[in-house]
Amino acid sequence: SIFCGLSNTPFSSGIHVAKKIDKLGMRSSDTAQIFFEDVRVPSKNLIGEEGKGFTYQMLQFQEERLWAVASVLTPLEAVIQETVDYTRQRKVFGQSVLHNQAVHFRLAELATEVELLRSLLCRAVALYVEGNDVTKFASMAKLKAGRLAREVTDSCLQFWGGMGFTSEVLVSRFYRDMRLVSIGGGTDETMLSIICKYMETLP
Repeated sequence: SIFCGLSNTPFSSGIHVAKKIDKLGMRSSDTAQIFFEDVRVPSKNLIGEEGKGFTYQMLQFQEERLWAVASVLTPLEAVIQETVDYTRQRKVFGQSVLHNQAVHFRLAELATEVELLRSLLCRAVALYVEGNDVTKFASMAKLKAGRLAREVTDSCLQFWGGMGFTSEVLVSRFYRDMRLVSIGGGTDETMLSIICKYMETLP
């Protein structure tokens, strides 16, 4: 069942926070081990039907995955633009880093990939609004978003050089934080399994 309860309510007895977990990224959002021992919750605080918590969780996954895709677009654009700005003013061997074809071509490729992801998201959302099952497209978009988040942040961080390895720049934060996209809400491997199921290629 899914219950709604706050730690400072009368029925919070038995709720124990064991420890806060130190994470690679998403440091502004606490993650902790929480144990429930003999916790009694009034029936008026029950959300939905008893015993259906897992079902409710599964039913909302497509919306969650579409949101995950949408949530990475602006950060990815920001990382690319900040990298353009930095490499334009950063001089190496008498010229800007951006002047190197390997750099401006790579940034163009990454920007193109972000736009392709946006198009896939728009298609999935349009189909969803029309009442269609978008499990396949949502899974494809989530898979691509997670992989592209790693690709963009890794490539851009490289162009920042040693500065990119510090905690003082946005690219290093996104490099840490956006790694979760390939894990949370269903791993890349889970997305691939779902896609294969809809393609009827899953053994």
